[in-house]
Amino acid sequence: MKIGWHVVFLLAGLLGLGMSAQAGAGQKETGRLAAASKKSVHKSQPQAKKSARNAKTTKRAKSASTKKASKSVAGKKVHKAELRQDRLDQQLEDGKLALHSSSAYVIDQQSGKELVDKNSSVVLPIASITKLMTAMIVLDARQDMQEVITIGEEDVDTLKGTRSRLPVGTSMTRMTAMLLALMSSENRAANALGRHYPGGLPAFVAAMNLKARILGMNHTSFEEPTGLSSNNLSTARDLAVMVAAAANYPEISAASTTAELLLDINGHIQKFSNTNALVKNEDWRIEVSKTGFISEAGRCLVMKAWVTSRPVVIVLLDSNGKMTRVGDANRIKRWMESAGIGRRTPEV
Repeated sequence: MKIGWHVVFLLAGLLGLGMSAQAGAGQKETGRLAAASKKSVHKSQPQAKKSARNAKTTKRAKSASTKKASKSVAGKKVHKAELRQDRLDQQLEDGKLALHSSSAYVIDQQSGKELVDKNSSVVLPIASITKLMTAMIVLDARQDMQEVITIGEEDVDTLKGTRSRLPVGTSMTRMTAMLLALMSSENRAANALGRHYPGGLPAFVAAMNLKARILGMNHTSFEEPTGLSSNNLSTARDLAVMVAAAANYPEISAASTTAELLLDINGHIQKFSNTNALVKNEDWRIEVSKTGFISEAGRCLVMKAWVTSRPVVIVLLDSNGKMTRVGDANRIKRWMESAGIGRRTPEV
């Protein structure tokens, strides 16, 4: 038992109470206790050092074990990623392409060759893909793009209850409204564009449907300019035509591929980002982009992009997960790069 000097003096004090006659004997006893304590301290020091060494060894062993476990977990993750990649490579080699979108269509604009065709003629809700047509109608009308328009109560979404960072009363140029509608899919901005069209929303929607007929989009119909209505319908094939047409408008190409924008909204600087993460990806060269989502339509994505130095239109509709439309686009790009444009069309 290790005894500290303060314990010795405490014992000496206690022993001295009522024992003054034995003070000399008490002092001798205290001396013996102190000597014994000192001897005990000296004896305990090697043992303490040994315990410290054992503790360090144990700590090093635990640290090594933790590092080994972490390395093992990381190794398993890498292994799983490699297995997924191996499966994808095998699909590409077999001419098969596993896509999570219910409908998909890819066409080489240069040759006219259909590269991917999965349920491309099925009529589906298209959500905010609608906004590409909205932008074309605005530009076709040759309205002043620097004219200031205002977000009104009529632009608030009462159909789906979606939120907006554009409060009622916010004013901006027509060009800014189109930029926000295409880049960050702002519904209030898109609806305001339609309201400020000659003849208002009814005339605007009529122009949208007329444009669809002129382009040969015979399975397409529009009910409003935002895409919030599930009655805005089309097919992947029709949308490929619309994307190709939209690519002829430099303003749409620039706005739909803008990565982000800082905008002063009533004295507060707000950051708006593109809803398609691929526009920030250096591996992609995208000329036109638009995403869409409502529950009835699922996740949608359309793009005109350059892959293997060739212009292609990619249409993905009703994807069943938040990132699966991006995953499908990357799978298509990888297949094209690995298999080559001129080879057989993959099975999907």
